[in-house]
Amino acid sequence: MTGAQDRPRVLTETDGEVWRITLARPEAGNALDPATARQLAAAFRERPEATRTVLLLGNGERFCVGGDVHTFAGAADPGAFVGQLAHDWHEVIRLVLQCPVPVVAGVQGAVAGAAVGLVGACDLVVCARSTKIRPAYGAIGLSPDGGTSWALTRALGAPRALDLMLTNGVLTAAEAHLFGLVGRLVEDDEVHESAVALAHQVAAGPVRAMVRTRALVRKAATRTLDEQLDDEARLIAESAADPEGREGVRAFVEKRTPDFRGAR
Repeated sequence: MTGAQDRPRVLTETDGEVWRITLARPEAGNALDPATARQLAAAFRERPEATRTVLLLGNGERFCVGGDVHTFAGAADPGAFVGQLAHDWHEVIRLVLQCPVPVVAGVQGAVAGAAVGLVGACDLVVCARSTKIRPAYGAIGLSPDGGTSWALTRALGAPRALDLMLTNGVLTAAEAHLFGLVGRLVEDDEVHESAVALAHQVAAGPVRAMVRTRALVRKAATRTLDEQLDDEARLIAESAADPEGREGVRAFVEKRTPDFRGAR
């Protein structure tokens, strides 16, 4: 019999043009430990080239409760252990941010700790209405990692982000949607179905243009309008020269639906 510790923490499968990655440790709320970080990084690196979207899901009632605090408590050198886990987890965040195709997430139940940064790194997030989002670091005497401080400050602004993190507060799904941390709210029993549908919708689109758009949006808050205009001009020229852009323009002129999948 295979014990819980021996089962994969992360499951992957190809669903047509979607590379589906599922956190698969529901008995622990998909808590993050070194094995989860390694397996999730491997899942992003192993994405089949033919897939056009990544879909990130979590098995069970909770998407991810953040770091596995029980492993922190059992470490002989907690500083070294947590520091290495943060280093490994940050590699996951970088892989999400640099993914060459759009990343869609479907989240439910609880999003806590480092999982907040993971959600913030995804391009499109479908969130169940009853989801609670909680940084939770202050409850165990730690400062944030995993890009959580970046994601929350970016979405909420510094005053609200500090209020949330310094008081060990909780964001409802409605608040997360209002502030822009998540893009879509759906009923609890629809989250996976809606996220799958969205991932397939994105996969049918101009994914390379979407990735260029993602880059523009992420940089917009940290540079001048002149810098943004220069980058927009460069990237729209790249898009116009790209087979996707050529196909999109031809389809518009010919009054038909573009076939971005065939634009190589």
